Amino acid sequence: MKYLLATVAMVALLAAGTAYFGYRMTCNPALHAAVANGDTMEWLRTDFHLTKAQLSDIRQLHASYAGTCGEHCRMIQQETLSRNALVAAGGSRAAIDAANVEIQRMRKVCEGAIEAHVRRVAALMSSEDGRRYLALVLPRIANFDHMAAPDLRLNKSS
Repeated sequence: MKYLLATVAMVALLAAGTAYFGYRMTCNPALHAAVANGDTMEWLRTDFHLTKAQLSDIRQLHASYAGTCGEHCRMIQQETLSRNALVAAGGSRAAIDAANVEIQRMRKVCEGAIEAHVRRVAALMSSEDGRRYLALVLPRIANFDHMAAPDLRLNKSS
């Protein structure tokens, strides 16, 4: 019984040391730095094993899509403001319902465009990394708020 406390302390210390060693041996410092800095492109490059050519092509895709995405968000926000003004002014139920239908239509167009863009990005990756990227990113599209261009929010809590 006199060695029980020492034995428990030694086992706990050994477990903590093993966990720390295992973490350090499997972590990727570049990936952690990219996430800490919120650098989405560096995160993509590191986590999805992109070559310079793949990263360049993905940067080009993102740059060419940014204007379309921004325009979709602007239109959805504008329609939402119009609908809210209609509600505040006591507009008819039919007019409010029509505005809601239009907002949902615009959201579907936007989300379809985002999905197509994400799939084009994934197609530039290896098949395994592309599948993993799609599994990570596609579910986020449904929760997108259309207040600004999408961001994976690497360094922010979701």
